[in-house]
Amino acid sequence: MKWATVILVSIALIGCGAPHEVSKIATADALRGEWRSVLESPGGELPFGLRIGFAEGRLTAVILNHDEEVPTSSVTFETDSVVIEMDWYDSRLEGRLSRDGLRIDGEWTKVIPGGVARLGWVAEKNDGNRFRAIESTGISPGDPTTVENVAGHWKITVTDDGGVQQERGEFVQEGRRVTGTILTSTGDYRYLEGSYDAGVLRLSTFDGAHAFLFQARATAGGGLAGEFWSRDSYHAVWTAEPITADVRVLPDPWNEVEPTAADRRFRFSFEDLTGETMASSDPRFESKVVLVNIFGSWCPNCNDEAPLLAKWHRKWSSEGLEIVGLAFEFSGDLDRDRRVLRKFKERYEIEYPLLVAGVSDKVEAAQSVPDISAVLSYPTTIFIGRDGRIRWIHSGFSGPGTGDHHERLIAEMEERIASLIDEPVQ
Repeated sequence: MKWATVILVSIALIGCGAPHEVSKIATADALRGEWRSVLESPGGELPFGLRIGFAEGRLTAVILNHDEEVPTSSVTFETDSVVIEMDWYDSRLEGRLSRDGLRIDGEWTKVIPGGVARLGWVAEKNDGNRFRAIESTGISPGDPTTVENVAGHWKITVTDDGGVQQERGEFVQEGRRVTGTILTSTGDYRYLEGSYDAGVLRLSTFDGAHAFLFQARATAGGGLAGEFWSRDSYHAVWTAEPITADVRVLPDPWNEVEPTAADRRFRFSFEDLTGETMASSDPRFESKVVLVNIFGSWCPNCNDEAPLLAKWHRKWSSEGLEIVGLAFEFSGDLDRDRRVLRKFKERYEIEYPLLVAGVSDKVEAAQSVPDISAVLSYPTTIFIGRDGRIRWIHSGFSGPGTGDHHERLIAEMEERIASLIDEPVQ
């Protein structure tokens, strides 16, 4: 009702010398609805859903990938300029709305190590198709007779400049629509959505920080072969072969990283978001169960784990649980990193301290925390008992896009936290 009232008032102003205000309100109203958005990836169209609405007196937007609705921090509109911010990622979509209100042309920008990533962005109103049919794209078809349906489990081999790694694909197919995820030794690619059409599999996801595009063709041997693009620079090739659900592909994330100190202690000393130094030797950690979370605000699975850590801290802090986040950020600009981390903290209602520990490079991060053998993934979560000694280290995190994997991991982590809390104070 409030929106309708604003529209009527604006129309009434047409005869009162206020054409700019009228144009602005009318065009903003045209923004409302669902948009087929596309990032212009080096691998082709990287589509995602976008819903723009109006609530509590302001424009809002959510990004859509399968079952996921990713919030944005703000939407601003001026004349024909649309800006959608994801300020916790130092990221934005910015474009211009066409005169008929049916198209936005612009770009996505994201602060990354060493600069800014950029991809062209186009959005079209009220188009429910994520990927266009193959025959309308010019993409060469695969061999659909060898792979009629991609539903099920797949062993994936990815090759890039860094070498070869194994991953696990788990997909559901209904008609030509495909949903699911790909699990890796460091986490997962979150909610993937796309299609299998004419022997070609296409999957994408975008959450404001991460832009992933997978494409593959069915091969004569009943497998898949294709390419993977991330953001504006990363590229890999991959193949996949079908497997049964019980085949293990990935290493045990509880056994990839080990303590290095003879006393199994984990020492840290970094500045918090106010510039004060916090250290593992501080009295607040004495005789406490401590979870040290090595993370980055830019990391997709860190964002999946953060609300759980915040919940566990609220649940168990009165029983002796302390959590501290060691942030390894992109920019290397301390003031900018603190600003982004404050947004991250606010977004997930985090009450435990976040410390600025360094930049996101894993080798440099490992040098900053020498009491563990490596930093293989963001996040890495270190479980420390009341005696101050490391009990377990978990590399990566399986997010909600992984379904049962996610639920099992939550249950296992909660069980381990509870067992440490039940131990007597040393």
